[in-house]
Amino acid sequence: MPRRFQPIEQRAECHKRSVRKEWIEDLVVGETMKMVMDGKAIEAIVSMLMDLQDRDNVNVPLYEQQLREADTAISNLLNAIQQGILTRSTKERLEELEKRRDELENRLACEKLAKPKVSAEFMTFWLHRFRKLDVRQKSHRKMLIDTFINAIFLYDDKMVITFNYKEGTKTITFAELQEAISNKNGSDLDCLAAPS
Repeated sequence: MPRRFQPIEQRAECHKRSVRKEWIEDLVVGETMKMVMDGKAIEAIVSMLMDLQDRDNVNVPLYEQQLREADTAISNLLNAIQQGILTRSTKERLEELEKRRDELENRLACEKLAKPKVSAEFMTFWLHRFRKLDVRQKSHRKMLIDTFINAIFLYDDKMVITFNYKEGTKTITFAELQEAISNKNGSDLDCLAAPS
């Protein structure tokens, strides 16, 4: 009887030669510091964080909409009462709506207190602190990488750095690295050659 599936556990072997960790780390830290020093990149990160913060809490807009609906219904009932339409059910409905409004105001206040919004100015200030890091210190390098780097993919001819923000992928070819070394644009890349 023929098999209908292939075992998935067969993995392809990696034929990439081993590379010194320090060399990769220096390249990644250098590119990350370029991004941190770029004002436009910081603005883009802050903008994305503000959007994410707005989308993160879906309950606040929902409660605000329900509160507006309750206020509109209360206003309509008060208009009906002013025109002389006052019955027991009108009074009961008005009390229900007022109770609902109080409940929604309470929920809305609790939601806003539970997740306070961080201002764009504070986010910018926080990100600008990374500009002052001494990348020669291991703890500062670790903080920089932990904060900004999601993944690093090393190929024979390039390295892909995936940052922790949307559209945060940067591809660096080894030709660009050699050019940076020859122009002395890199930080300390000129003293760390590619592995042979």
